[in-house]
Amino acid sequence: MSLTVWAISGGLFLSGALLLCLRRQLVAMAAGLELMLNAANVALVYGAGRHGDAEGLAIAFLVVAVAAAEVVVGLSLILALVRRDLPAEGEGLRELAG
Repeated sequence: MSLTVWAISGGLFLSGALLLCLRRQLVAMAAGLELMLNAANVALVYGAGRHGDAEGLAIAFLVVAVAAAEVVVGLSLILALVRRDLPAEGEGLRELAG
């Protein structure tokens, strides 16, 4: 069971990292970042449940809260790009700042 959970967590993290690094669209990059955070949560919750540690569950809840805030900020930046008719890619953020 332990190897299965770690394999799932590692696979999620690797797919998120690949999505974050290989895609140029901001929505895909945000999705990759969310996959990486969820992979960390899977590992935290499994480890906390296995050791009977409530602190690991609290940290996982904190990661979920930070991920929600990251989504709000990221989607608001993407919406600002779309409203200015700029491409929703990584290079569009430089034009938005200037």
